[in-house]
This record gives sequence, structure tokens and C-alpha cells, in this order.
Amino acid sequence: MTQPLVTTEQRAQLLTNGTARASGRGIDPLPVVRLFTPDAHATWLLAALDPVDGDTAWGLVDLGIGMPALGMVKLSDLASIVGPRQQPVMRDRYFSPARTLSEYARLAQRDGSIAD
Repeated sequence: MTQPLVTTEQRAQLLTNGTARASGRGIDPLPVVRLFTPDAHATWLLAALDPVDGDTAWGLVDLGIGMPALGMVKLSDLASIVGPRQQPVMRDRYFSPARTLSEYARLAQRDGSIAD
């Protein structure tokens, strides 16, 4: 059995941040969850979830091609991805954010990938 991409607690925090973002408040939250492909070098640091559809996440996307950027991704799409060795997208159970999303984005764009 595979682990869920986000826990119940993480989903609640993502929705709280998503509600603040949808209301137009300028937020710069800590990422809530780090997702990654163990066999394809892609990473997603997600900070908010659309409160309307509950599926569209916002965060820092690093597809492993040297161009990390802030953007949107559907959790349902991530759940269907498998890498070259048939490994699914996984949640980093040990991730503890060390900086705000904008700081992760600034450093990732400078370095060409998400560090940490």
C-alpha cells in the first residue's frame, strides 16, 4: 500500500493557506509538504491548496531540468505519475521547512534546483 501524498493535517494547512491566497491576501507561507519522485529527480514543495476544488496545489515545482518555478499542479495528476523504474510520487515524511516558499524559490532559481 502506498502512502497518501498529503496527510489529513497537511491537507488542512494547505486549505487554510489556499483560502488566504484565494481571498487575495499576499501570503508567503512555509511549504507544507515536499513530494518527490525517487527515480526521476522531480520535487514539489507545496504550500496551498485551492479551497474550491481541493485538488489544485500551489508551490515550487522542480521537474529536474534546471528550471524550478512557482506554479500549480493537481494532486490527482501527481498521484498518477510513475518514474522510469515504476516508482510513484512520494511524500517526504521527514521534511521540515527551513524557510518561506519565496526563499526556497529564490534559492532554487539561483541554483537551478531545490536544495534541502
